[in-house]
Amino acid sequence: MKCRLWLIALGMMSSHAAFSQAEIAPWGNVTGVRIEGQLFPFETRLILLDNNQHMTATGKELQRPVYKRTGNEQVVATALQHIDLKERLIASTTNTAALNVFAVAKEAQTAQGLYLAVKVPGNAQLSVNGKTVAAVNEPVRDLGFKSGNQVVKLEFSTPLTLKPYGNELLVPVHTGNFEKGDTASLQFTFTVNGKADKSPVALTVNAAAAGRVFDGFGGNFRLQNPATDPQVIDYCLENMRVAWGRVEMPWRFWQRNITDQPLDSAKAGRLHPAVKAAMEMAQRLYKKGMPVILSAWSAPAWAVVGEPKFQPGPDGVWGNPLNAAHTNEIYRSIADYISCLQTIYGVEAGYFSFNESDLGINIRQTPEEHAALIKGLGACLQQRGLKTKLLLGDNSDATTWSFLDVALNDPATYPYIGAVSFHSWRGWEKSTLEKWAGAAQKTGKPLIVGEGSIDAQAWGYPAIFEEPVYALEEINLYVRLLNICQPASILQWQLTADYSPLAGGGIFGDQRPLQPTQRFWNLKQLAATPAGLQALQAASSRQDVSIAALGNKEKKQLMIHLVNNGAARKAVLNGLPAYVKELGVTVTSQQQAMKTKKTIPVHNGVASLDLESCAFITLAGE
Repeated sequence: MKCRLWLIALGMMSSHAAFSQAEIAPWGNVTGVRIEGQLFPFETRLILLDNNQHMTATGKELQRPVYKRTGNEQVVATALQHIDLKERLIASTTNTAALNVFAVAKEAQTAQGLYLAVKVPGNAQLSVNGKTVAAVNEPVRDLGFKSGNQVVKLEFSTPLTLKPYGNELLVPVHTGNFEKGDTASLQFTFTVNGKADKSPVALTVNAAAAGRVFDGFGGNFRLQNPATDPQVIDYCLENMRVAWGRVEMPWRFWQRNITDQPLDSAKAGRLHPAVKAAMEMAQRLYKKGMPVILSAWSAPAWAVVGEPKFQPGPDGVWGNPLNAAHTNEIYRSIADYISCLQTIYGVEAGYFSFNESDLGINIRQTPEEHAALIKGLGACLQQRGLKTKLLLGDNSDATTWSFLDVALNDPATYPYIGAVSFHSWRGWEKSTLEKWAGAAQKTGKPLIVGEGSIDAQAWGYPAIFEEPVYALEEINLYVRLLNICQPASILQWQLTADYSPLAGGGIFGDQRPLQPTQRFWNLKQLAATPAGLQALQAASSRQDVSIAALGNKEKKQLMIHLVNNGAARKAVLNGLPAYVKELGVTVTSQQQAMKTKKTIPVHNGVASLDLESCAFITLAGE
């Protein structure tokens, strides 16, 4: 079965290779065209302007779009207020593409107009209808702008009146108000030309600067899809080294009423099916030698203030605070669950958290409440003889790092903290990620990325999971996290059918045979990192080439992960430890699934290599 799935994956990835590389985000914004692997930006968005100049625009996490690809055609369906929108990006085999926009008003809509906004670089040289201009002051049939070595040209079927809007030009789809049932459309082609930058990159490793240990790649196993989860879980656990695991604690099904005695019920074999399945999942991971994290997404009604919320309310606020009047009962209930898991299922849970309590998914805490929980629940677990520690944070994003401050500044929390955790959906700037590395250093605890991936709404347009651009961006983030944060593990969200790294098998309605995607091979390649390697200082001379290095001086092991986000280029790698005489090379890209390449010799700590375009490259030396 493994061999058959490998062949299917190679055929699937190769099938996209002949198409042009025009790219559109799943929310409908064109991002640019790749030429020899390098993304040349051509950025658009759809804007609805009302008569008071208030603007609504398409963007990430702003709407609920649907995304699909058929061959070289990508389609996005979305909406701005009462206007339903459909965009079709049709890429040719060159650097030219056609974009069609169709709008229909489901209700009357007061508006100045609906526009396609085209971003124009500030230093761009403009041309209109073949003439160089300082500004756009006439109806436009073709529009061009040149910036650096990049030239963009748009061609419209009929002359259109464009209007400036900040650093954008607004191309009208419809002007004025919409009546219910009104339709409007826009069609044009765009061409992007430029010379790909293939200049060499200098890569450096400082093997003497060893940091924290990377245990290995991990995964989330929150069970949500009983029909399709098992096959994905089985495949991932059988075909990938998974070092850490995170499972749900279905607390609201564990103790529905405050007077219930759930531990007694469990000993009598009366477990809710969701609880039983979650505990068995934890048992399976624990038997494979993984540290296991328990996270509670929601609480029984008696444990929170107000009616339990599973969506934000009208005020936009998520979740419910814990009911302080029942603090002792809350601690006892959680401790009973952990005790049950240990005595009945043989699982000693390493860590506990409330999932994303900074935001309220679905239990909401203040920083003060979070610190108090760590001390109070931590002491309760210790008194019960349970070794489970609390996660500091387990935040929704890296951006909310200030949520840790109260606990970080209270040394009384430290004995009960097992690790620092954040989720990687947002906040990828180096300065932000360094805050989390600093928190781990201050507490002396490991750092984990409790949920790893790049788009928290991708479940709504799952076809994006098979796009090479998604796979590349995801693994690029992971390499940066390894280098900047030095985590003990990055736990993929998820290694189940939700955000699945596999396709087919009925997942998201896909009836093809079950098959690994490019994302799966990226994750498997990262997961092949041997256990116990320490993060080493590493740097790249180019922003579009990411690097992370890990090594073990005693075992004489070295592994370097690289992501080339641009065109093929040469690289020189300096600073390799003396024990490394050659480097094995493994590459995953749109066309290759963990392909082994020719071994690279190392002379006096220096190696020269060719970086393939848009590729995840791993170098291994022993």
